[in-house]
Amino acid sequence: MIKIDLHLHSNYSNDAEFSPAELVDLCLNAGITHAAIADHNSARGVQEGIEAAKGTGLTIISGIEVDCVFDGIELHLLGFGIDHHAHIFEEIEADVYHQEKANSFQMMQLVRQVGIEFDDEQIEELTRDGVVTGEMIARAALIYDEDAKNPLLDPYRDGGDRSDNPFTNFYWDYCSQGKPAYMPMNFLSLAEAIEVIHLNGGVPVLAHPGVNVKENSDLLEGIIATGISGIEVYSSYHDPDQTEFYEKAALEHHLLMTCGSDFHGNTKPSIMIGSTDCRGQDRQIVSKLIQKMSGN
Repeated sequence: MIKIDLHLHSNYSNDAEFSPAELVDLCLNAGITHAAIADHNSARGVQEGIEAAKGTGLTIISGIEVDCVFDGIELHLLGFGIDHHAHIFEEIEADVYHQEKANSFQMMQLVRQVGIEFDDEQIEELTRDGVVTGEMIARAALIYDEDAKNPLLDPYRDGGDRSDNPFTNFYWDYCSQGKPAYMPMNFLSLAEAIEVIHLNGGVPVLAHPGVNVKENSDLLEGIIATGISGIEVYSSYHDPDQTEFYEKAALEHHLLMTCGSDFHGNTKPSIMIGSTDCRGQDRQIVSKLIQKMSGN
């Protein structure tokens, strides 16, 4: 039996919890046979995952999730089958890290201007190498407001309408593009990200488009025309209508369809490894992906 999860984050992503070796154990416990470690702008966790999976029934597929921009909209692009040792991925990671670190203090100030307070010492305990994320601010704010006096945080408390993944939802509501605490980043263009992935043996796949592309057909057509090879059709974030929308688009354009949970650990508590419904196509999805990877 084939069971896949082609979108996992290790703690080389600054918003994820588990080491690559721990991810391997979690995958084995969940009955996963094929998994992709695809950290944010980093390929450093891939080799550790491959080593940890040796001698088991789990195949680790090399991956990365690159932040990029198309037509002014920030996207996430998965790269499957990349040469994870390639120096370019170290350069991308370093560039994003320095930008995020430089933006951290201003983002904290913008959240405070909205009316949400938190303890700086708590942030220092949560931060990694000086980078502060929206998820960290959310966690610190909820700890600081333990008496539940700030109504702005009510949606993220237990029972609130954003409490399924409270820290990530806070990020989307306050710190993502177009929101009050958003800090601009200088990411690669979509075309540049596609080129980097292709040049390093990978297959570029648009990640969870329901999050930022929505069902904008014109935007999606432009993204497809830029040269992606596939779409993450089956995602934790897609409702049935979105899944159908992207499934139809992938079939019409003869694109790969992939399936992944976007597992992070405690940052996204409602998302578990292998929790995404791949609609019984696990074997077909991974077979086509591996075939495409072999052709690059």
